[in-house]
Amino acid sequence: MPKINIIHKDGTAQEIDAPLGLSLMEVAVKEKIDAIEGACGGGLACATCHLYVHPDFKDQTMPEDGEISEDEEDMLDLAFDVRETSRLCCQIIVDETHEGLTVAMPGSEVDWS
Repeated sequence: MPKINIIHKDGTAQEIDAPLGLSLMEVAVKEKIDAIEGACGGGLACATCHLYVHPDFKDQTMPEDGEISEDEEDMLDLAFDVRETSRLCCQIIVDETHEGLTVAMPGSEVDWS
């Protein structure tokens, strides 16, 4: 079970265990990460699971073809403070390559987003 690091808007960091095969949104909701609502349940119909992925993990969190879907891009257009490393975490399925993955909540003052 990979350990994932979450940086909250206030700058605090939290390490969580992420079960393989779940979306990062499902993990965050299960762990009661308030900033991740997941209102649409992972159906790509909202942007309430928007976060920033650390650039070191960009490739590991991208779909197989290396491009986020047009649907995800459309939903990110509705999100707050979108940056180059923004993703909807409902589209990131946890696997072994995510050990040590670091993500940050929108509005976080991280210099890598």
